[in-house]
Amino acid sequence: MLDLYFYEAFREEEAAIKRYLPNGISAGFTWKTIQENGDRELPSKLISIRTQSRIPLEWAKDLDGILTRSQGYDHLLQYVKDSGVDVNFKYLEGYCSRAVAEHAVFVMMCLFRKLKAQIKNFDVFHREGLTGMECKGHKALVVGVGRIGREIVDCLLGLKMEVKGVDIDPKDHRVEYVSLEEGVVEADVVFCALPLTKETDKLFNVAAFEKAKKGIVLVNVSRGEISPIGDIKIMLENGVLGGAGLDVYCCEKGLADYLRGHSDTASDEVKLVCELKNRENVVFTPHNAFNTFEAVEEKARQSVEAVVHFIRKGKW
Repeated sequence: MLDLYFYEAFREEEAAIKRYLPNGISAGFTWKTIQENGDRELPSKLISIRTQSRIPLEWAKDLDGILTRSQGYDHLLQYVKDSGVDVNFKYLEGYCSRAVAEHAVFVMMCLFRKLKAQIKNFDVFHREGLTGMECKGHKALVVGVGRIGREIVDCLLGLKMEVKGVDIDPKDHRVEYVSLEEGVVEADVVFCALPLTKETDKLFNVAAFEKAKKGIVLVNVSRGEISPIGDIKIMLENGVLGGAGLDVYCCEKGLADYLRGHSDTASDEVKLVCELKNRENVVFTPHNAFNTFEAVEEKARQSVEAVVHFIRKGKW
């Protein structure tokens, strides 16, 4: 049996991991999720996934450890709960905070400047309906001022935007902290950089934006469960949201299976994502905010450091 097996490792990531892996450790790789790979038997007692793999519950009793190559680990908490086995797991900390933050701000700028409409209008070279917004002087609300949120703040201040924050632990002295209800009243754009908890689940719903100014932009790069896609559709249609940018989805495993052609059926949430993705005021990306050369290298380094320690010491 292999020492470890990496699922969801795309080509560039696999190459980076192999550069750091020491000789003498046998590892298998696939870009596919566990369900896409069709594995019924455990390929190794130590496996590494990202966020889209469905780990069979029957594997839990035989697993020594799981490494999720992500900063979020709510999916592993759920696996431990569902399996009833206290599986030893680890997640990565801080490897991609800057990459995710820059992606969030990039998506904001795409929506501010109506990039999808601009690209569409190139063929006729018309400018009607393409007038956008500059960043300078506009108001941003960063909800969740942790590792990623602080990097978002850094980028926004560099663009000379007015920035406020929402956080239960207000540490960043550069921003004024307010409640979500207070913040949406004035904000031109809201960034979600929260962890998924009982308190944040479905937090960004219609009611939360009831007092928001018309045409506010929402960008979510943390967890899709925080911004229900049905509520986003309602707010896009009634004009509360002038634009929505998502890199994460509440139905992500099913969405990936459906879009890759591995499933002929789609949940209501998946259908809504597919319905909204072609709107000109929507930017949907495939959970790719982390994906820069720098972040992939750091992720590979941290991943190998973690698994080598586990193999040699039997603990994270």
